[in-house]
Amino acid sequence: MNVHGACNHSDGQKPFSVGVIGGGIAGSTIALRLAERGIQVELFEAGKSLVNGPPICHLHAGGNLYREISDEQCKTLLKQSIDTLRVFPQTANIRPTVVAVPERDKGEPSSLIDRLNLLQKTYANLVNNDPLNQVLGSPEEYFKLYYREELEELANKPVPNSPASLDDWMIPLVKNLNLSQFKFPFILVQEYGLSVFRLAATANLAAEKLPTCSLNMNAKVIDVEQDSQDNSWQITYQQYDSDIDDHITHSTQVDYLVNACGFQTGKIDDMAKLPRKRMIEFKAAYITHWAECEGIWPEVIFHGERGTPDGMAQLTPYPDGYFQLHGMTEDITLFRKGLVASTTDSAQPQLGESFTKKIQFGWKSCDVHTRSERAIKHMAKLLPAYKSATVGGPPLFGAQQIPGEDPSLRAADISFAGNRYARSEIVKASSALNAANQVLIKLYDDGLLAEKPTEIHPEQQMPVTSGFTQEVVVSMAEALTVQRNYPPALARPVKY
Repeated sequence: MNVHGACNHSDGQKPFSVGVIGGGIAGSTIALRLAERGIQVELFEAGKSLVNGPPICHLHAGGNLYREISDEQCKTLLKQSIDTLRVFPQTANIRPTVVAVPERDKGEPSSLIDRLNLLQKTYANLVNNDPLNQVLGSPEEYFKLYYREELEELANKPVPNSPASLDDWMIPLVKNLNLSQFKFPFILVQEYGLSVFRLAATANLAAEKLPTCSLNMNAKVIDVEQDSQDNSWQITYQQYDSDIDDHITHSTQVDYLVNACGFQTGKIDDMAKLPRKRMIEFKAAYITHWAECEGIWPEVIFHGERGTPDGMAQLTPYPDGYFQLHGMTEDITLFRKGLVASTTDSAQPQLGESFTKKIQFGWKSCDVHTRSERAIKHMAKLLPAYKSATVGGPPLFGAQQIPGEDPSLRAADISFAGNRYARSEIVKASSALNAANQVLIKLYDDGLLAEKPTEIHPEQQMPVTSGFTQEVVVSMAEALTVQRNYPPALARPVKY
């Protein structure tokens, strides 16, 4: 839903403020959405820059990585992804994704075709309703099936310097596969990459530019308390002061509170005395460098049973031979005891000490190399040439919250509880904008906004956020990679 909220000064209405705790992709998007509409926002982030959490590498424009989720979740992810690209146009890594099913896997690629037809029709309808929704290429080319004979023909062609067709994207991949290891057809689908560093850059740039967004960095919220008379919220937080080399405690009052603390959302729920069932899952993706790769690659998904030694393998390309790897086994991306749930005593699931140490202090060098090398070996089972890849940087990692009790949930955005309290509960980055719009509607329902939000194009929702040039965004994103100790190539779009 695309909605426009009136500035909170309209019709002589008393100005109000919204506090957003957490500067990840959800909290940043909500804060920017409200600030762009003239609402005064106080954004609190414990770190020194925005959008620095679990690995984001994929737009999920249709959810084709996940065989287990419903068609409705897939349609929701498709629509949310389109809106996300319209608001964050400089964040997409534009290349298709190839889905391949190994012979060892129990699934059949043919079982995905009905869903793909549904998504293609859904995309075509969205484009027909608004031509600006065509951000994933032509609807007629949303996906293409490749059977063995055609793939064998493509494997005999030279690797193109620059892919000019869907077939060109397949060539570097199929030249490196033993096709006898796979079922057919292969599926090429227009699910693009999403740059976490360009998302972070856009959020930081927009927050600094918007006068209605007050950015509180290095600010750890230690308490929230609601006034029983006017339902306003007092936020108490500690902020480091380098001049005295100590933390100073501050307090501020807001009229509405948004809890966007990601995997720590339960801590604020507990402070607010608003219980909630949820899970959190610790995950990691690994940065590798494959110097011998030829050509410009698509993303590749080799399906596999989650949590087994043959779990899904995901190859995400970046410029200059860098690739991000997921291996959905407990020795690679997943972790033993890495999925935990809340209890009746607390809305905050408790991760083990080894996970909290990684989040707070980073990884030990030996752990980086061990898990990265396992990821390389896992990929090389199906892509043998990848065995020559090397560790390319520290992992992208973090804990992801999943509201409720269904660990397969992928399309979720926000929930409301008590008075003037919202909690962001996104699982995928593309759900953040819908969460922001739902907050805007709730502000009207609660009598804080003077005018009912109306539908409006995504670009008009957030003109400052969507208006930065690619050059500005990439420059900022490269600076963030250096600050966070990652290769600058992860900030750059592929040129072809």
